Amino acid sequence: MDDIPIEPEVVTLTADHMQAAAGIRRVSLRQRLPWLPDLHTPEEEEQYWRMHLLPNCTILGAALENRLVGVIAYGDGWIEQLYVLPDFQGFGIGSLLLGCAKQKMDEIRLWAFQRNTGARAFYVRHGFAAEEETDGADNEEREPDVLYHWRRLPELTPGLQPSGG
Repeated sequence: MDDIPIEPEVVTLTADHMQAAAGIRRVSLRQRLPWLPDLHTPEEEEQYWRMHLLPNCTILGAALENRLVGVIAYGDGWIEQLYVLPDFQGFGIGSLLLGCAKQKMDEIRLWAFQRNTGARAFYVRHGFAAEEETDGADNEEREPDVLYHWRRLPELTPGLQPSGG
């Protein structure tokens, strides 16, 4: 696929979309991070999206011609999930979804696996800074991870200029 022919549509996801959302996460992890242990069945993952994420997060999807190709779950200062199907990565879909979350929150934290260099570079490009590294003892995959943090910069008051030195 050389080009995405149309602009993705951002849609608010409902319970009817949770199987597809969980599937995007599963496909993305299997293809991009094949070393991660496969700890849950597709049914368990869908249940997590339906019973934990849906009631507690805003969940948006990016759709192309009525096909869900990316998903983000966020709220309360955290991005819980952000995945784009591998065949659709690199076309700005993740940036589009992340931008939606950044519009709604002044400060965001998220976790990324240390070995997920693509995701880590993506977050740094979008203004996130690594805040803490762990050995993975506290995540279910037991995979070393990194806590990232982003904070909205205060806007300058019109007419005021930063002082030069």
